[in-house]
Amino acid sequence: MAQHRYRIGDRILFGAAYYPEYQPVERLDTDFGLMRDAGFSLIRVGESVWSTWEPRDGEFELEWLDRVLDAAHDHDVAVVLGTPTYAVPPWLMRKHPEIAAEERTGVPVPWGARQETDTSHPVFRRYAERVIRAVVDRYAGHPAVVGFQVDNEPGNVLAHNEHVFAGFKAWLLERYGDVSAVNDAWNLTHWAHRMSDLAELWRPDGNHVPQYDLAWRRYQAELTTEYIAWQTALVKEYASPDQAVFTCIDIARPAVDDHALGRVVDVVAANQYHATQDELGPDAEGGHEFPPSGSWAPFFVADRTAAASGGERFMVTETNATSVGFPWFNHPAYDGQWRQVAWAMIARGARAVEYWHWHTMHGSWETFWGGILPHSFRPGRVYEQVAQLGREIRTAGATVEGLTPDAGVALVYSMPTRWAFEFHPPLQDPSADPRKQGGPDRAAYERMVYRWYGGLSRAGHQVRVVHADDLTPDGAELPPVVVAPALYLATDAQLAALRAYAAAGGHLVLGARSLYADEVGRPRLDRQPAGLADAAGAWYDEFSNLLVPVPVTGGLTGHATGLIEGLTADGADVVAGYDHPHFGRWAAVTTREYGAGRVTYAGMVPDLELATALGTWLGPVNPWLTQLVPGAVTAHGATNAAGQRLWFVHNFGFEPHTVTPPVPVADVLTGASAERLELGPWDVRILRETTP
Repeated sequence: MAQHRYRIGDRILFGAAYYPEYQPVERLDTDFGLMRDAGFSLIRVGESVWSTWEPRDGEFELEWLDRVLDAAHDHDVAVVLGTPTYAVPPWLMRKHPEIAAEERTGVPVPWGARQETDTSHPVFRRYAERVIRAVVDRYAGHPAVVGFQVDNEPGNVLAHNEHVFAGFKAWLLERYGDVSAVNDAWNLTHWAHRMSDLAELWRPDGNHVPQYDLAWRRYQAELTTEYIAWQTALVKEYASPDQAVFTCIDIARPAVDDHALGRVVDVVAANQYHATQDELGPDAEGGHEFPPSGSWAPFFVADRTAAASGGERFMVTETNATSVGFPWFNHPAYDGQWRQVAWAMIARGARAVEYWHWHTMHGSWETFWGGILPHSFRPGRVYEQVAQLGREIRTAGATVEGLTPDAGVALVYSMPTRWAFEFHPPLQDPSADPRKQGGPDRAAYERMVYRWYGGLSRAGHQVRVVHADDLTPDGAELPPVVVAPALYLATDAQLAALRAYAAAGGHLVLGARSLYADEVGRPRLDRQPAGLADAAGAWYDEFSNLLVPVPVTGGLTGHATGLIEGLTADGADVVAGYDHPHFGRWAAVTTREYGAGRVTYAGMVPDLELATALGTWLGPVNPWLTQLVPGAVTAHGATNAAGQRLWFVHNFGFEPHTVTPPVPVADVLTGASAERLELGPWDVRILRETTP
């Protein structure tokens, strides 16, 4: 067979996960014919069936995939082959129950779902290595195989096993040096927790020390990163240099640092599910909860994925074909929404888009997590919508390849802050009775970040998400505005980088709770925002949770929600205050020139209206601004590999809109000039700037 002509990154690859081993009928030729007609160029196979590869201990059955890969190659479809280690076979769990992860000390995860194992356990590793080598050795040389996905959505469990806890204590000694340093860093004098030896460290199950929990989460994430690095190294013993090796990341997993994972694989790949129907539309308030909603959701999730790779292009290994849940959660997309979401992903840097999955499952837990084909296997509305998109991607060809997305604003994301807020959130659970002592909002960080992104998006900004660890003192490659919502944990180096960025001419915007603590989680002893109060020309030393939203006054509209800081202007200009008999004494937003730039501080959690107003106040940065409709009509720019400027113009809603391009453009799919765009319901147009 000739070598496959595709490689990951050569062009936009499009397809789905494909599991013929699950199907109750034989239809290989029919499936690949439908894939060809739908413009498919990529499938993912093999990652969920360890018990099929190795039905009994040491007995391998590998030949069943031959016909699938041969058919893919015959139909010019590239293949990503998965290692099957995230779902272990019954014989292994029965033979070695000790490999089960303990969700609490001495309490193993019950077997019967998936990802029940402690992936750092040496016994699990021995069996995992054996099946990985068998499968990859058999198929690495097949001309259809362009890459390997190792494991699947790793980091699902915070394992409390004995050897994991022992490893954690060794990790602490390596990180801190001695037990005295741990005592000091975690303030263990409090409640008589001071230790004379790390053997006295209590288990994490009942822990009440935030700094301990943060260290525990860091350690668990490092275990996941090491696990994926270990699998990647194994596969690379067999893979050719042009076969990419990666994992598929679910950023919501508790033991995942996606930024760290991005440094041990060839390309960052993630699963990007999203809300559909009206929850993708102009009236959606937008929420980060699975699946994320609001018209900015597909852009945000794509930008979060790109951040894991430091801004490099990425793969979408899964996105919803129809429903993304169970019998009680079925919301298949409206016509046009498949096009909208996929082109949004591509506009923000996706080099591959794969649906989960080709055919709806015929049993088991995911029976109603819908595929492109229904249970009847008969192509219907979903297939036709996906096929239209596939043909468009094929028509666009090289024009949409190698895209570098525009970004006028960088939004700083901090995984350590997320972990810290999951343990000690600054907000109450919004579902609780607001006039009683509410429970903690464990999702506070994601909620605050998503609110800022949504407001910036509705104001017309194109946003690049950057990890706090990627901030450098020279502000390299940062856009004119940097927004850091709730950057609670910050190293000295990150503080210096933010200060240097503003001094050099950038506009730094800090949200509530930013810069409060160091990287260990210890509150800094300075006036808040610590390390930058002088540059901001504002400070606070008290804060209050809110029972009800408080309206702002001045140059902005909207409400503070959840939290207000007692922000006092001390050399800064007040942009907005509060309409409230008590909170009215403080500023809601201040701004001050600093060096050649500016520092703005927002001392509250904004609602969507206020977040949008803040985005508008930051100034127009999008040439399409006058044509945009908040929450509905958006325009995102990018530059392709040939240096051509592209625009992706979306209409998120049933109401048609007419848009006049601010620059001469031609439709990429038709080649026709586009002096006026008639955007129909749930429409998207891909445009190339032309020489006037």
